[in-house]
Formats: sequence, structure tokens, C-alpha cells
Amino acid sequence: MSQPHTPPPVPPRIPPRPVEDWTDEVDQAFAALRAHGPAGQPAPPDGPAARPRANILGIYAWHPALARAWLPFSNHLRHSTLSDRIREMAIIRATWLGFGEYEWAQHVRMSRAAGCLTDAEIDALAEGPGAAAWAAGDAAVVRAVDELCTAKNVSDGTWHDLAAQFSRQQLIDFVFTVATYDMHCTAFNALGLELEAGMTGFPDHHRRTPVE
Repeated sequence: MSQPHTPPPVPPRIPPRPVEDWTDEVDQAFAALRAHGPAGQPAPPDGPAARPRANILGIYAWHPALARAWLPFSNHLRHSTLSDRIREMAIIRATWLGFGEYEWAQHVRMSRAAGCLTDAEIDALAEGPGAAAWAAGDAAVVRAVDELCTAKNVSDGTWHDLAAQFSRQQLIDFVFTVATYDMHCTAFNALGLELEAGMTGFPDHHRRTPVE
């Protein structure tokens, strides 16, 4: 299992925007998050104390126009035609391959909390499609993630295996989910997104050496 580690002491290229510095435009951009929250719950109170303090949102807060355009698509991926289990398998494997430590840590935690993946399956996602934990259908899912993240395509054989278990809408959602989180890895590694206190990141052997 992965062990907590201390991130290298290098300042992020773009640090999270302090919530006290957010403008009305930023708050309005993040309204998409509230719109997809649990139905029937009252609106959260206004003010800095009520604003989400996740580092990833703090980066988006510097660019409210981007956040306003991006978050509805992100919400679609979260609530797409894929099951929670398949979605999290795709995200955890893609972020492992792309060294997207923040997203990997976040989705490992979410998957455990929701009970959609076991610890053995999370370990198998680090190993790959050949892990003994996978049945044939699951191995095809992991193999497809590997092909999308490395070859930027899916082989005919792997596609046939995916099509045997997913609808056309699910296939489209799957490809867009993997491609999006592969892009997240590139974008947030370049911007210097850091883990938050208490997050369990990659095991030391999987940490990438910073680019000089």
C-alpha cells in the first residue's frame, strides 16, 4: 500500500488563490459545483469561510472564465453513464500513469470511502492490466486506459472487449474520462498543484524527478 510522503520543498508555479481574495465572479463560477450537490439541501452560507479550500479549486479561482466553462463538463464526467467503479478505475489508472499525484490521491480516497474499489483493486491499478486481481472485463478496461495514455488510441482488440460490456454512450464517456484525466496530469504537473495536508500521495518509488 502507498505510504504518505513529504512533497519536495519547491513552491508551486501557480499557488492556490486565497479564498479571502476571491471575487463575486469566482463565486459565481463555482456555482456549478453547488448546482450538482445533493438535492433539497439549503444553499451554503456566503463568505470566505464557506468557500472550498481544495488546492485544485484555488488554481481555478485565478481564472473564473475557465472555471465557469470547465466545471459543467467536469460534473458530467462525475455523473456520466459509467458506473462509479469503472469511472474510478479509469481515473486512478490514468493518473498513476501520468504522475498526477493530487488527482490520484483524491480519487483513491474517494473510492475507498464509497466502497467502489477494494485496497487490492487499487494496488492492482498500480500494477496494470496483467494483475491477477482482474477478471477479463476489468483487465480490458485497464488495458484500454494504458493504450489511451501511451498510444493515444485504443487497439481494435481492446475496443472489441470494451464494446462487449459497454453501450456506445458509455464508450464515449470512458474515452473522454481517460483523456481528460490524462490532460489533468499534464496541466497540473506544469502548474505545480500540491497535495493538501493529510493527503496520502504516491509511494516513494513512483515519484517523478522534477524537470530541471
